[in-house]
Amino acid sequence: MIVCICNAIDEDELRTAARAGAPCPRSAYAHLGCEAQCGTCLCFAQEIIEKERAALLRVDSQAA
Repeated sequence: MIVCICNAIDEDELRTAARAGAPCPRSAYAHLGCEAQCGTCLCFAQEIIEKERAALLRVDSQAA
C-alpha cells in the first residue's frame, strides 16, 4: 500500500527504513533519499514505523 503519494513510498519501504533504525517518518524518508512534501502521510507513516520498531523489540527480547 502506498503511504506517501508525493514520494511514492510504500509500507514495505517504510518498514525497511524502520528496521534500519529510522525512528520517525522524516528520518525514514531521508533514509529513502527524499523528504516529506505535503505532510498528509506523516501520521500514518509514524504508526507503521512504531509498529515495525515494536515488533523488532519483541524479537530482540525473545532472542536474549
